[in-house]
This record gives sequence, C-alpha cells and structure tokens, in this order.
Amino acid sequence: MKSLLLALAFAVAGSFAAYGQDVSKAPPPAPYKAVSSLVKLPDFLPGLGQLYVDPTTLPAGPFLAYDHDGALVATVFMIPVKDLNPDKTFDNLAAPAGNVDHVDIYYNAGHPGVEEPHAHIVLWHVPVADEARVAK
Repeated sequence: MKSLLLALAFAVAGSFAAYGQDVSKAPPPAPYKAVSSLVKLPDFLPGLGQLYVDPTTLPAGPFLAYDHDGALVATVFMIPVKDLNPDKTFDNLAAPAGNVDHVDIYYNAGHPGVEEPHAHIVLWHVPVADEARVAK
C-alpha cells in the first residue's frame, strides 16, 4: 500500500493541470468553497491551514491549503483507505496549484467532511521550514 500511495503522490505532483485560474491567494475562485462553510470544522486547521475545496470533488479533493496571510502553502488529497486497492484508481486528479517542494503522506482516522479513514497526501508548495506558517 505504501508504494501505491507514493506512486499516486508522484503522479499527482507531476500532473499539474491548471484550471486556468489563479489559486495562489485565498479565497480561490469558484467553484472552491471554504471547507468550514461546508462541514463543522474551524476556519483554520493547525498543520494544514485554511482549506478550500470544490464540493463536487469530495472526498478526494483537491483541498487548497492557505496560511494566515492567505498564501497557498499546499494542495491536499484525502483518499479513503478502503479505496486503496487494485480495483480502484484515482486518475487525472486535478492539481490546480504551482510547483511541489515535497510530499507528505499520512493516515487520518476521519473527521467532519471525510468521516471514513483516509490517507492525506499533502503536496507542499513551500519548503519544509515554511510549514510553520500553518502550524498554529
């Protein structure tokens, strides 16, 4: 499963298909909506930032993550663990943001909006040292 997640992360990181819209500053243009306006979550999530998503792309996303100053820091995909199997693929996931500095992948047991266990695949657009911009 780890190799499947890594392959997915690198495929997404290398396939930045721009929506033709600038998403570098919050709030991003429609169809994105603040996740906090869709489900019971705070406006800013420590470790991820302020999240926006096109509701039609749930649960996978992409979720656009912004720091306190409204600058894009990451693109996040939330892939249900049950779907990480040979019978399911996630093809052509849109990645509307800029360059990827590094990728984090970790398990999440579920939260409002994506209640089932899933993997967070975080495409960081900032260096590791700048992740602190969304730490709190």
